[in-house]
Amino acid sequence: SYYRAGMSAQSDGKYAEALENYYEALQLEEDPYDRSYTLYNIGLIYGNNGNYSQALEYYHQALELNSNLPQALNNIAVIYHSQGLNALNMQTQDSDLEMQEDEYLELAKEFFDKAAEYWRQAIKLAPDNYPGAQNWLKVTGRLISED
Repeated sequence: SYYRAGMSAQSDGKYAEALENYYEALQLEEDPYDRSYTLYNIGLIYGNNGNYSQALEYYHQALELNSNLPQALNNIAVIYHSQGLNALNMQTQDSDLEMQEDEYLELAKEFFDKAAEYWRQAIKLAPDNYPGAQNWLKVTGRLISED
């Protein structure tokens, strides 16, 4: 199957070939559950290549078809957490100060809050997974939703 060929190419680091196979699999596969894993794997490839906006897009599509994908929720959280850290780094490195320091802090907080939201969902589905995320949520006071 195209999906298996995609997985094989992906594990060999042949990402372009893997994407071709996954896209072909999406054309043929009708089962929403199977489609969700294909979309998830496409998201993984984009994420591994640093194309985070496309990775997020595919993770969200996968979750629309299969809400029981804690690994997709975790990966979304990881991306938002990374973007929060990047905003904090920009605050210290932006000598031109395109944005004020407090704007970088606010941006970082928004990304961290989004990360927390997705990690809480992932942990709800897989309570024994993601100990690092659970610890981060505790340390930052985000373990319980502010909703």
